[in-house]
Amino acid sequence: MVQIILKRIYEPYDQMDGCRILVDRLWPRGISKEKAKLTVWAKELAPSHELRKWFGHRTTLYEEFRIKYLKELKTDPIMSKCFEEIYQIALTRKITLLYAAKDSLHNNAHILKEALLKRDDNISK
Repeated sequence: MVQIILKRIYEPYDQMDGCRILVDRLWPRGISKEKAKLTVWAKELAPSHELRKWFGHRTTLYEEFRIKYLKELKTDPIMSKCFEEIYQIALTRKITLLYAAKDSLHNNAHILKEALLKRDDNISK
């Protein structure tokens, strides 16, 4: 069973985080690499620059952003490869998907978690 935690990168590091994966394309302001304690920076897994700019963290666009981001995850070969690599890590240990967005409910990390768990459900059946 895949274990995935979501956490804002500005929250303190915890040993229970497991594999810490930053899923943003841009490095978060004010965070040093030492403080981040990342295992992986999966910037290739973040939404495309164009999609990120279009969304602009407007909650009214979230559902459409979700659909477009899921499509990118499936159709972009680099994103698909990175997704599979992260999924393989998640099969062996707990992962924490880190994001910088202030909105803890409407961000790409939530959508990515959903996609990883759905992949796990499809494998389990």
